[in-house]
Amino acid sequence: MNMEVGAQLETAKKRCRAVIERIEKLSTSTNNKLCASCQRTLFKLADSELRFLSSVSSVSTPLSVNIGHIEAVVHILQQPFVTGVSRVCRPIPFLSTNRNGKKSTNLTIDVHVDIVCTLNRNPVWIIVSDRNPKYISWDKSNKSKGLKLRIQQALVAARSSVALKPSSIILFFSYGLNKEIYEKLKNEFGAAELGLEFSVFDVDFSEDLEGDWINVLSRTYREACVLEIKVTEIREAASNAECVEDSFLEAAGQGISMGHMGKDVGNSFSLLISRMALCVRDGKIADSTNPGIQLGEGNFVHFDTTALIALVSGISNGATDKLLATSEAELRQRFKGNYEFVIGQVMSEIQHPIYVELGSVISGKRGIICQSVCSEFKELVSMCGGPNEKLRADQLLRCLTVIPDSPSERMMSLPTTRKLALKNKIIFGTGDHWHAPTITANMAFVRAISQTGMSLFTIGHRPRALTGD
Repeated sequence: MNMEVGAQLETAKKRCRAVIERIEKLSTSTNNKLCASCQRTLFKLADSELRFLSSVSSVSTPLSVNIGHIEAVVHILQQPFVTGVSRVCRPIPFLSTNRNGKKSTNLTIDVHVDIVCTLNRNPVWIIVSDRNPKYISWDKSNKSKGLKLRIQQALVAARSSVALKPSSIILFFSYGLNKEIYEKLKNEFGAAELGLEFSVFDVDFSEDLEGDWINVLSRTYREACVLEIKVTEIREAASNAECVEDSFLEAAGQGISMGHMGKDVGNSFSLLISRMALCVRDGKIADSTNPGIQLGEGNFVHFDTTALIALVSGISNGATDKLLATSEAELRQRFKGNYEFVIGQVMSEIQHPIYVELGSVISGKRGIICQSVCSEFKELVSMCGGPNEKLRADQLLRCLTVIPDSPSERMMSLPTTRKLALKNKIIFGTGDHWHAPTITANMAFVRAISQTGMSLFTIGHRPRALTGD
């Protein structure tokens, strides 16, 4: 084997092992960065490449490897603004009509999409190219169907899809693009540079034989070109914002401020409420802790019932010591078959306080809930809440805006099943309609949505129950 090619082969193997380690880390990151099926797909691709490289015994020409493409995909998944990943490196089928004279035939065509996810609160498809720009052809050739046809097919699939329909298709070119193809993408498809900055460097470390950590692999995405092609124009945001602004002004006019806050609701709860509380200044909305914040699409967070319960629960608001000091017999009599469930939440709160977990998510945001959540929350607090929990619930609802149930079309296009209950489709679909993350402890529904391939912007938290506090 040529020594230079042999060195290239060994480096490629190291890159495979390194990317496998990075995939493992992605699966344990926060906010469910990578679901189990996506992880398996990436592992399978990386392992297949490693096994191929390990089977190579003799190569006399420069080795062609695919690990760069996997590295680029993982690099994108590591970006903090990439969330709700539901599909990785899997084709999306769509029906294409082939007309030949008077006959027309429907053909199922697979469009390869590298990542289906949420980006900047909107569902997107990401297509990755790790090729040298000089080998990227625009039109069909003997070795390639051409970038133009690939994008055309992706746009047709995107526009014909309902549940998986993206607002944009993102093109990520690891090594950049030549000027000619860049201009063609701009003129023929309306592509524009994405207004988000991806990290430039991608570095992996390995431990040497003497136990010191040394850098063995690094690559730069300094030349990367990231373009966005709009699939549909989202024109709802402005009118939605105006609608919500009226609701906020109305709520603010009712005197929601720290001066109206009850003194017995808890310091952590009061602090959280103050971050969402609104007041009117010169006829304009202002956040009590950040007067300069502007109302807009990116300022909304959508709560489901589990999140509201967690915020007002006695467990989250200082009752853990009291519960632990109560005898087991009394607690079992009080909580019946939910004793272990409640004690587990008490220990979880001690280790991971809910306000620490959600504080940074909620701070400076406008809280919204749909009508279904509002009704369900009020009913649960009325039946199961104690006096302090009811007081906190009342204060919390004063700082939230109730919006009509308005689930997105793509959410409602999914079949209603035991795992995809209509009630949850309406709640999560309303958050999706408003392009706002839904804060939830209902991870079973989040997993069920992910299994359909739909990307959904959610923020998970540990559950808390009402204790009668």
